[in-house]
Amino acid sequence: MLTDPILLQNEQILLRPIGRADIDQLFQITQDNTLWEYFTFDLSDRSELEKWAKPAFAGERDQLAVVDKASQQLLGSSAFGNYSPRDERIEIGWTWLGKSFQGKGINAQMKYLMMEYAFETLHVKRVEIKTDVLNQAARKALLKMGITEEGILRSHTLLCTGRRRDSIYYSVLAHEWPVLKKNWR
Repeated sequence: MLTDPILLQNEQILLRPIGRADIDQLFQITQDNTLWEYFTFDLSDRSELEKWAKPAFAGERDQLAVVDKASQQLLGSSAFGNYSPRDERIEIGWTWLGKSFQGKGINAQMKYLMMEYAFETLHVKRVEIKTDVLNQAARKALLKMGITEEGILRSHTLLCTGRRRDSIYYSVLAHEWPVLKKNWR
């Protein structure tokens, strides 16, 4: 999707393209079924994990592995998708972290690095994020990061549980990024 391989990092984490060799290690941290309540795939099932990764391997989505730099352990994944150069927008999503890595500020670090890349390298005018309207933890985290809640698309996505989710959209616009960036750090 994007032309250059993406490598984003700070002192603690590295975001790099997911590779086929990552599937075994990712599978080890996907085994808590509660992780997939709001997700389109049940990644605790090996075949579902491989289906989820297929668009990344086909170049249809820039799926990134989240790596702890100190231990080199994979923590989870996030992606850039739905990139529209004409409309100057991109989506950050397909995000998950292993249960033991949640609540440690990693998600905020990932979003910061990805937004910095989107606004300062790709020069988009809009970054969008969506989640399940029922996912209160994700919604609170996005608002805490200063990301603007926009609205709900009803019966938007089929989840791995068979439930049709209402998706709630969030965004950051290019003119908002400098203030958000300053306040983020």
